[in-house]
Amino acid sequence: MNMMKTELLSILPPRYRTYLSPERLAELQEIRMRLGRPVMLVGKSGIQKLEPTVSGEDLRFCVNAASHYSPWNATSIHSGYLTAPGGHRIGVCGISAGDRLQSLTSICIRVAKDLSGIADHLMLRDSALILGPPGSGKTTLLRDLIRRLSARERGSIAVVDERCEIFPLNQGQICFDTGLCTDVLSGRDKASGIESVLRSMGPAWIAVDEITAQSDCEALIRAGWCGVKLLATAHASGIEDLQRREIYRPLAESGLFRSAIVMHPDKTCHQERI
Repeated sequence: MNMMKTELLSILPPRYRTYLSPERLAELQEIRMRLGRPVMLVGKSGIQKLEPTVSGEDLRFCVNAASHYSPWNATSIHSGYLTAPGGHRIGVCGISAGDRLQSLTSICIRVAKDLSGIADHLMLRDSALILGPPGSGKTTLLRDLIRRLSARERGSIAVVDERCEIFPLNQGQICFDTGLCTDVLSGRDKASGIESVLRSMGPAWIAVDEITAQSDCEALIRAGWCGVKLLATAHASGIEDLQRREIYRPLAESGLFRSAIVMHPDKTCHQERI
């Protein structure tokens, strides 16, 4: 069993681990746990239910294990998620008071995948956006594209990994292959991280995951006009959807991004010009 699967099992309550055979783990995409309901395993073959029903103790175990037993000190908990060891993202819902979550009612664990070779058919010469809804495989494709570019580029690729999901950390060490010419800045917000690597690392490319704020867009545009090529993911179903969204319109209209990689529901993709 590889490290990612071991780390996934470690954040689940022990009474559920025996249900997850190697075959189930191989196809698993999400684990949904709701208070008083059966666990739902979401995979390529559909949805499977696991008994017994989820307790408050089960939910607390997951969050505590993912955050090394300091969940309320996690910088991302107010945004509704935690990044667990291995890059697995845990979305949380419950009763909130300001930016503190007082009690948990449900958890969604999105299972991280590290797949090599899925970007081999893509041709990138200029800046590109990876577009798709949540869970469509954008981060997995981004990771493989970074490795592929790192293998062919003479200059370096700087990755601003705000949530430690592109290249997860395990005891302070990156646990995925980054490629030969890749520099990773982990845990820094995208806007300031882009400025930092632009000034300090002299990259040929800058890569980020999940553009969600105007400041992210502005930092990317500034870097692009400095001659750096850009690779980023965004929540949009396609180019027309991207252009309709106010937050992304400056990127689409900047002229910096020449192509988009659009994800399909089956996690395949196609490339088109912007």
